[in-house]
Amino acid sequence: MESVAKTLQVHVPPTATDARAAHQKGFQDDGLILAFVVPTGEVDGFLGQLRPERPLRLREQPWAAEGKPATPFAHLGLPEPESLANVREGQVCAPCRDELDWLKVAVARVDDRSSRVYLRGAD
Repeated sequence: MESVAKTLQVHVPPTATDARAAHQKGFQDDGLILAFVVPTGEVDGFLGQLRPERPLRLREQPWAAEGKPATPFAHLGLPEPESLANVREGQVCAPCRDELDWLKVAVARVDDRSSRVYLRGAD
């Protein structure tokens, strides 16, 4: 997990729980996914450290299941952020620094106190 976080250029908060990561080798680019749960009150502070290119947008409805994501979170035993309602999401950077080509973030509430942060990138 630490190597994926380092490649994605993110610092997982010390309060994070249920952290899961995967590195998927690709033909041209490698896919990287990272997800963790944090107290909902800490989400905006974490997102501020990422400095997204634009404010995250709220997607109220799940996307239609028309295709499979290139780097599925189901591989980690998690629901895909696209399959959830009321998700804040957006592009963090493209291109990013160093070897990272792009990074996207999505945030979904888990319960009244916590939210899951999904990070997806390619290098």
